[in-house]
Amino acid sequence: MRVGAAALVLAGGSGSRVGADRNKVYLPVAGRSVLAWSVDALAGAPGVGPVVLVVRPEDHGHVRRLLDHEVDHAVEVVDGGATRQASELAGLRALAGRIGSGEVDVVLVHDGARPLVGPALVAEVLRVARASGGAVPGLVRSDLAVADGATLSAPVRLTAVQTPQGFRAAPLLAAYERAAAEGFAGTDTASCVERFAPGLAVHGVAGDPRNIKITYPHDVDVVAGALRAR
Repeated sequence: MRVGAAALVLAGGSGSRVGADRNKVYLPVAGRSVLAWSVDALAGAPGVGPVVLVVRPEDHGHVRRLLDHEVDHAVEVVDGGATRQASELAGLRALAGRIGSGEVDVVLVHDGARPLVGPALVAEVLRVARASGGAVPGLVRSDLAVADGATLSAPVRLTAVQTPQGFRAAPLLAAYERAAAEGFAGTDTASCVERFAPGLAVHGVAGDPRNIKITYPHDVDVVAGALRAR
């Protein structure tokens, strides 16, 4: 039996902040949709086996077109839930048999709105997650402020977290099942792991400044320029 990593690519969200009439991951950028770039970046990374694309049921038409005409790798598709955490759990359950057998030892969780993720970052997250239990990439920023109620602090040094985040598969699945049973809603994957898999050592790794998330209209232009430059 060949043991390797799996990837969950999350394709929830909307196009509200980017000013689009559809889920932003299906916007065309440099000849393909944002999500096609993201999926192929993970699917083509060394050491990554199955890729599970977690989608909104209402986006099935977009997904069919993407798989038929844009994505170069085999992808499994599952419907997500009402929240990011529920969508991650749906993806993990699709991998549960392979996690239980040991075929999948690490799961990478990636936001489909980050199409510029590179193979070096994927490899480092995978290496650290496999060695230590968990890996979360991030960039130290000094231009962020902390909001506390009606008060906004002066800019401080904070870490802007990126994806993919990687974790040992079995404790990750167990943590998410426990969270669902107890009705816990975490802020991200790492927060769920920290609460329900406290023995899993999660380490920070250096993020990539090019690995931006498409959130606002100008992000589309930045990503398009970077992809064309490749």
